[in-house]
Amino acid sequence: MSEEVSRNINIKEPRWDQGTFTGRAKHFFMVTDPRNVLLSSETLEEARVTVENYRAGIVKPGLTEDELWRAKYIYDSAFHPDTGEKMFVIGRMSAQVPMNMSITGCMLTFYRTTPAVVFWQWVNQSFNAVVNYTNRSGDAPITVNQLGAAYVSATTGAVVTALGLKSLATRLPPIISRFVPFAAVAAANCINIPFMRQRELKYGIPVTDENGNRLGESPNAARQAIVQVVVSRIGMAMPAMGNRFPILNAPVQVGLLPFNDAGPSLCSSMSVSGLEEDLQERIRKTSPHITTVYFNKGL
Repeated sequence: MSEEVSRNINIKEPRWDQGTFTGRAKHFFMVTDPRNVLLSSETLEEARVTVENYRAGIVKPGLTEDELWRAKYIYDSAFHPDTGEKMFVIGRMSAQVPMNMSITGCMLTFYRTTPAVVFWQWVNQSFNAVVNYTNRSGDAPITVNQLGAAYVSATTGAVVTALGLKSLATRLPPIISRFVPFAAVAAANCINIPFMRQRELKYGIPVTDENGNRLGESPNAARQAIVQVVVSRIGMAMPAMGNRFPILNAPVQVGLLPFNDAGPSLCSSMSVSGLEEDLQERIRKTSPHITTVYFNKGL
């Protein structure tokens, strides 16, 4: 039997070293586990209570270390890291494999007619909009009007881009035109993610010191975070979109998604000198020893 859990485990951090690719891959294998989508509300709530109680110094009698880490990863898969709110189910990273597998297969199958391109790009970008909003960085609220405007801008821009590329594909050799869906997804990500996270670009995201103490909000950090996420999302689409054998889409998505996520760590960093001048000055006055700040880049 496992021994009762220690009271000094830092469950704010992943179980494995995030300074290594292997550690990040193990972490994201747990976070993106599709089975987490099937967990009941009661199981999610039990995990939330276990994690929040442990952080408050309250340990359930008989709780083991493995049970604590299992609760932590269930919690991470369903609750936003900054706001603590339960995330919409199809926006969770654990839904990425089944959702991307289905949508990518349809995009690769139905891309020859304009109505098919419009419909499946709209479905894909609507799904991406949900994911981008659900996994945004920061805890600033967004109004329904702002969210609606961002959604319309993101999906319209992405669909128009896809149609433009499809038009171009008619003049290209078939072997090249097959990659039009991937090019459309890549271009659409460059549009969708910044639109759905435009509030972060305007008002900034929280930056902290190495101990998690909040230092302020930075639009510059938001820009760096969004660029990293765009690159990661394009990388996530590449294996399936470049696959000539649709039957392999499922194992490709299941096997490679955690490795794509494991590139840059979820917690990113930047030099204080890269922040806005007023925030730099504030940090130098209150914490002159700090040279690097940290932030959640989102997914």
